Amino acid sequence: MSWMIMIADDIWGLEERFWLDGLSFYESHLDPECLMAFPGMGVMGAGEILKSLRDAPRWASVDMADRTVGRPVDTLMVVGYRATGYREGASPYQVFCTSTYRSDGVDWKLVQHQQTPSG
Repeated sequence: MSWMIMIADDIWGLEERFWLDGLSFYESHLDPECLMAFPGMGVMGAGEILKSLRDAPRWASVDMADRTVGRPVDTLMVVGYRATGYREGASPYQVFCTSTYRSDGVDWKLVQHQQTPSG
């Protein structure tokens, strides 16, 4: 397995955990300058993101389809995909997503995430 495939697998694992895990995961893997954009919520900075997680229900599962990966430079990884998120008692949530990760030489940190409704 090439190093590029191994790194991409690591990034997809992180991406799934951002959907499913809670505040402590975000605190460890979110870049302090991260920006996220969500339908109906607008653009949020890292502080707002962390605050919003305190009361937000997490996803029970997520399906990620049509995955694509770009690596413009060694320290950046960009992913795009179509996601369907599932929560108990709620309709499936369908969006197109992009995320950008930055390597600090040891770990990958999320610096950007956007969700656009797909349906």
